[in-house]
Order: sequence, then C-alpha cells, then structure tokens
Amino acid sequence: MIAIDTNILLRYLLQDDAKQAAKANNLVLGTEEVLITDVVLTETIWTLKGKRYGLSKEQIVDVIHALFAEPNIKFEDGYAVWGALKDFMNAKPIKTGGKTKQADFPDALIVNKAKQYGQSNKTEILAVYTFDKAALEIDGTKEP
Repeated sequence: MIAIDTNILLRYLLQDDAKQAAKANNLVLGTEEVLITDVVLTETIWTLKGKRYGLSKEQIVDVIHALFAEPNIKFEDGYAVWGALKDFMNAKPIKTGGKTKQADFPDALIVNKAKQYGQSNKTEILAVYTFDKAALEIDGTKEP
C-alpha cells in the first residue's frame, strides 16, 4: 500500500497539469492500493470548493462517489467517510447572521470520525460540540 498527498490527489482529479497528472494517474491506477487519509480528503474538498475551482455540493458528492468507485483507493476510515457523505448530502441550509450556510463535508467528517472512534473504542461520544450553526444541523452535535 502507498499513501498520497493532497497535491497528488488533486492532480489525479483535475488533470490540470499534464506532466504531474500522468504521474498521479500512474500512482492511483497502478498496482498498489492507495491510502487517502482524512486530512488529504479534507484538504482536497476544501480546495475543490474554494474560489479557484468553486465546485458545488453536488459536484463534491460526485467526486467522493468516484473515489469510492476506484478499486485501488482505500480511505483511512471508510465508514466515517461514507457516514460523512450521507450527512453532507442530507444537510439542510440554514439562515444565520443574514447569510445562508450549510454544513460542509469536513464538518460531517469530524462528527462521523468521533462516532466511529466511539464505536471502535467501545465508549460513548456524548456529543461533538461546535459554535458552527450549520454544523449543528448534523446529528450528534451540540452547542456549548
């Protein structure tokens, strides 16, 4: 198994630099399993949603589904990623401070990682506390 950094995953997904994309493709589509850590996935989503690429919620969902479909790709915690994807897809927009916000994928991953940690370690995670009003829409979160 190998692990890849965010820039490798982005070059693979975006194909925006021919030389680097070819190398990224060789890694992701090669003979070794490829580990995508939670940090790499989160950085990738933030980059794709950011000003430069501006992917929509639906496009982010498509990217994550596509990564799950890749036979060589393994996630650090596939159960938490899958749960986060479900929560992200179901997140409803809320109005706060005159703006409409919605929980994003990293918010959902934080909550699902905590839940998965609790299950794996046979301990109850009572809540994930946050000040983020949109993240409070995810089951398992509370405001302090």
